[in-house]
Amino acid sequence: MSKILVTKPFQAPFEEVVEQLKQVWDAEWLTNNGPLLRQLEHDLGAYLGTENLAVVGNGTLAIQVALRALEVSGEVITTPFSYVATTSSIVYEGFTPVFVDIDPNTFTIDPKAIEASITEKTTAILATHIFGIPCDVEAIEALAKKHDLKVIYDAAHCFGSTYKGRSVLSYGDISTLSMHATKLFHSVEGGAIVVNDNDQEKVDSVHGWVTPLRYKVDRLRNFGHNGPEEFDGVGINAKNSEFHAAVGLVNLRYADRIMANRAHQHEVYNEALKSVELIRPGVDPQVGWNHSYYPVVFESEEETMAVLNGLAENEIYARRYFYPVLNSLEYIKDKGQTPVAQSISTRILCLPLYWGLTDEEIQRVAAHIVRICENFRG
Repeated sequence: MSKILVTKPFQAPFEEVVEQLKQVWDAEWLTNNGPLLRQLEHDLGAYLGTENLAVVGNGTLAIQVALRALEVSGEVITTPFSYVATTSSIVYEGFTPVFVDIDPNTFTIDPKAIEASITEKTTAILATHIFGIPCDVEAIEALAKKHDLKVIYDAAHCFGSTYKGRSVLSYGDISTLSMHATKLFHSVEGGAIVVNDNDQEKVDSVHGWVTPLRYKVDRLRNFGHNGPEEFDGVGINAKNSEFHAAVGLVNLRYADRIMANRAHQHEVYNEALKSVELIRPGVDPQVGWNHSYYPVVFESEEETMAVLNGLAENEIYARRYFYPVLNSLEYIKDKGQTPVAQSISTRILCLPLYWGLTDEEIQRVAAHIVRICENFRG
């Protein structure tokens, strides 16, 4: 039997990609805010229901630029249950991460724990929407207003997810998106910054008249340029290329089908695994979930490892996502107390989920899990 990997990148028909790439080659414009990148920004914004979307080189750069654009300083309250880029970006930019625990139902950051950790040094909240499932955005918004804090959402998993009919990316001051090849929607490498700036004032820039916060993002991602011979502040090179934009434009044509396919795969898993008791993150009925991952939590770390290793023996590869908790990293001085995150991180696996995974393969994965859990639990 063939290997079943935890994920595979979506690959559109090669002919469609080549046709789009030929436009890049014929235009002789390979990078530096080319026409396809601008089209991708427009088309992504229209698809996701967001007005101010800036494409960047990757999701990590998106977080770093967001922190700078919002002029964050001092302490940033964040979650230990996320990919390492959430924490490393805070530390890399010279700020102090303050870790608080997660909600045991949704696995997203706990608003009550956020409020208990706010100090006079706190300037921002950097929260992660987990597996495409949103944080309690309304509670976090209320906290931010009460304490005058900026809010950044690491929405790397949230392409296409909605809350109350509205894009999850439209919450917070800034939301960041990853378009890495492993994501539901990708441009091979890439990221996006969604600016939620309702300021009616507009600033003239090389991108036309934009809101002040979008202006900062544009300067920061392109060395501080505001024209070929003008600079406004310090910036970095966070741009993306026409080649990546071309792949993104082709893949965007398939976004609805990809999400529908993942929702179907969830249904197959749910049915195949119903005989074994597993914990899954809770999803508010008002959430339009993109089903970007299939996470399950086992009874103990020992059982989790038995399943992980047992699957691998049969050439099936799951992933401990997210493990370890980020406040356990060696460069973190103040670890905080996060028992829920610690417990979940040791017992969770994300099962294989990707375009092209068949119902039969899902049944094969589930059958091994059921067998291993029944043997383990006696």
